Amino acid sequence: MKLPRRNFLHLAAGAAATTTVSRVARAQAYPSRPVHWIVGYTPGGGNDIFARLMGQWLQAQLGQPFVIENRPGAGSNIATEAVVNARPDGYTILLANFANASNATLYEKLNFNFIRDIVPVAGIVRVSNIMLVNQSLPVKTVPEFIAYAKVNQGKMSMASAGIGSTGHLAGELLKMMAGVDFLHVPYRGNAPALTDLLSGQVQILFASLPSSIEYVRTGKARGLAVTSAVRAATEPDLPAVAEFVAGYEVSSWYGIGAPRNTPAEIVETLNKAVNAGLADPKVKKQLDDQGGIEMAGTPADFGKLIADETEKWAKVIKFAGIKPQ
Repeated sequence: MKLPRRNFLHLAAGAAATTTVSRVARAQAYPSRPVHWIVGYTPGGGNDIFARLMGQWLQAQLGQPFVIENRPGAGSNIATEAVVNARPDGYTILLANFANASNATLYEKLNFNFIRDIVPVAGIVRVSNIMLVNQSLPVKTVPEFIAYAKVNQGKMSMASAGIGSTGHLAGELLKMMAGVDFLHVPYRGNAPALTDLLSGQVQILFASLPSSIEYVRTGKARGLAVTSAVRAATEPDLPAVAEFVAGYEVSSWYGIGAPRNTPAEIVETLNKAVNAGLADPKVKKQLDDQGGIEMAGTPADFGKLIADETEKWAKVIKFAGIKPQ
């Protein structure tokens, strides 16, 4: 039976209204049980710390536990794949991070496409690295370092927390942009790399600002600059590398991702709650104390960051010919 146009429009409007109401109801009901937040690294590191700080806020705001689950391995690919394959209902989310952008090029075969399979929810913070050198190296500024490196091409060694780590790529970006060269020595984590820098086994290390600034303050290592685009608020006397190498910028970043097809209203609920936390003085101070620079914004803003970072590090990884361990 053919419906009169008036009846058809009436039914269509009613269906749309029902859909809208159900979406609103679903958003209002979320979350109604614990949310599992998957972190691709062991407890105690920056990824884990920022997830737990924001998880406490989200739990208080949304009334359900945000359970941090650490699933380390394969440069966070194990954790990412677990979330990609989870139900898209908002109850399994990912601590998205710098590695997700670099891994897209670093690993030739992944069982997922991060940009396609993970929905950007909210950015949380960026954290700068600091460029450290051994005290015996006869340089005190970035320009002096570049000049020294050009005279001693390939003779210095740079430690990192591992192949493809933020510190490794920070060094490779400097090589590419400043036209210098030094040997990369990967370690299993930042701690042993820092130990060898202090002892003089290696001369250069790009390490997270919070984990290494005390060595600079106590004179055990020399800090030349931070890798963020501008000076860090906590260390205003340290210049940014970008003040000498235009356009240079490296920072670890952290945010929330969810499985593809997660309802938009759930994404919006989480995004608003995160942004409220970033504006809260107490939460802001906690993040600032860890060297974090807040990244409040929309899901689209976070998605653009991920896309831009993926493109940026693809160029560096291909230029340097980096292969995973």
